[in-house]
Amino acid sequence: MQKMMMGFAALYPSYAAAIYAATIESVRMKLCKLWCASAIILSALVSAGTARADPKGFWLAQDGAHVRISKCGQALCATIAQARSPTDPETGQPWTDKHNPDPAQRGRPLVSVVVLYDMMPDGPGKWSGQLYNTDDGHTYPGHLLEIDRGTIRIEGCAIGICGGKNLSRLQ
Repeated sequence: MQKMMMGFAALYPSYAAAIYAATIESVRMKLCKLWCASAIILSALVSAGTARADPKGFWLAQDGAHVRISKCGQALCATIAQARSPTDPETGQPWTDKHNPDPAQRGRPLVSVVVLYDMMPDGPGKWSGQLYNTDDGHTYPGHLLEIDRGTIRIEGCAIGICGGKNLSRLQ
């Protein structure tokens, strides 16, 4: 068979070249289709692998407070939904934003105070923005990290010292 094909190519070189070129083009097209399909499948797998649970909802902080995370425009924000206890042990009254640097804000109820804001996506399962610390009244750069469907971590840094706390999903 090979001798016959070589003889054919010798007798009709331009026709043989055309068949060879068509075969090469056919192989290129098949490789291109395979590459495109592989790229689409790989993109889908990578996207599925980095998808995380949605952090919106109600979360239980380690101190017993309930925090509500929701969308605020394109960002995420969080408010205190329920204080750690009904009353502040220091005052015997409902909790207030007593450490706020603005004296006019110190008497406002702690429930509904925004404690995370401008949290924008910063990688798979990570948001970066600002956090308001009700214990000292200061705002710090911070992160919200999804550990798993039932756990998130809130982290912040000040003067090179970083810390964080885990929250557990309520709803």
